[in-house]
Amino acid sequence: MSARTVRVVLCLLALLAASTPAPAQDGAVVRTSTAPFGATVAALERAVAEQQMTLVCRANAQQGAAARGVRIPGNQVFMVFRNDFAVRLITAEPRAAHEAPIRIYLFENPDGTATLVYVKPSTLFRPYGHPEVANVAASP
Repeated sequence: MSARTVRVVLCLLALLAASTPAPAQDGAVVRTSTAPFGATVAALERAVAEQQMTLVCRANAQQGAAARGVRIPGNQVFMVFRNDFAVRLITAEPRAAHEAPIRIYLFENPDGTATLVYVKPSTLFRPYGHPEVANVAASP
């Protein structure tokens, strides 16, 4: 996912409610929305589709816990990418494909709002030191 795409996802979340920055660590971007968790999930799904990204996989800890009769707050990891980016990565530096798909972590706060966490593609792909990998990370 390009840096532009990540910005678009965050902008769409901002349309739901004001976003308040939270402390980030390890290169992560953290944004807390005042929108309810379910509305934030729906906005993220729309944003991924609108950016022609593919939701490769979703890990839903809340649903998994519910299947065992355990209730936990909303907790999902979205894994998104585009095939054309994957092909470019694999062609340029196969090891860089280890970072794909990009993970977006969304969890429910005690007040019912949601916090979104992701690592910027430029940060994820920087260690590979390949110009085309850097281009993929910066792609619109």
